[in-house]
Amino acid sequence: MIAEIVLHQPVMSKEAVEFLNPRPGKTFVDCTIGMGGHAREILKKIIPGGKLIGMDRDAESLEIAREELKEVAQSCYFVNDDFRNLDTVLNQLNIEKVDGVLFDLGISSWQLDSPERGFSIKSNGPLDMRMDKHSYISAYDLVNSLSEEELSTILKTFGQERFHNRIAHLLVAERIKGPITTTQELSDIVLKAIPYRYQSHIIHPATRTFQAFRIAVNRELESLEMALEKTINYLNDGGRICVISFHSLEDRIIKDKFIKFSHRKELKILTARPLMATSEENRQNPRSRSAKLRAAERI
Repeated sequence: MIAEIVLHQPVMSKEAVEFLNPRPGKTFVDCTIGMGGHAREILKKIIPGGKLIGMDRDAESLEIAREELKEVAQSCYFVNDDFRNLDTVLNQLNIEKVDGVLFDLGISSWQLDSPERGFSIKSNGPLDMRMDKHSYISAYDLVNSLSEEELSTILKTFGQERFHNRIAHLLVAERIKGPITTTQELSDIVLKAIPYRYQSHIIHPATRTFQAFRIAVNRELESLEMALEKTINYLNDGGRICVISFHSLEDRIIKDKFIKFSHRKELKILTARPLMATSEENRQNPRSRSAKLRAAERI
């Protein structure tokens, strides 16, 4: 029996599992297993006889998933890797085809709530933001090394930040006094750079800046494009792909890839428009408010 301990609420779990259509004996990949929330629901449907490959580039999250799913560990492979390497992982496991692949993008509430990881705006911590702690480039490196123009480009491209020029200029000016080392320092600089009348009291004004540096540090959009291209080749006929995204840059990539493979008669799009979380889920789990789910089937 699968453990019922839930450390966080997986977003749009019911909808994702319905679109994936898991059945006993089938093989599925959870490319962002996190703490095992979605994986738990998939495993309930594919046992007995099924296999789940749970990937995550965050080794700490993967260990939590391993512990949470220990009662069904015989049905799981746990792999610490970036989902851009999906092909390598499946080849090493001698798996030629799978019946479904899930991507739950973005960052987990557990990671946000761990100040030492450097993702949080609200809790002070080192300016890190690496999903994989073994990566050699952190947010500290970008903030303190890139030129003003390069910083501005990151903020505009990955954060869609209106005041990218002002923030980049102030970052360079402030780091002359000494390196910017903490999330609180970065947040304070952004607050200084954005005119008060444009500062939202609903979403923290530094949210877009933190998103931009996190995406750049982890090369998230590049990884997503690579993984989507590879996934199609590993789906059985009738196999499903389901992607949950949390901002427009990700959603655009997913939409464009699905359309591309649809035109090539390789995918049938199952969601004409992205699904959004229900109002009830929004109340229970505020993180779901920005979530969009897209799904497609291999043909």
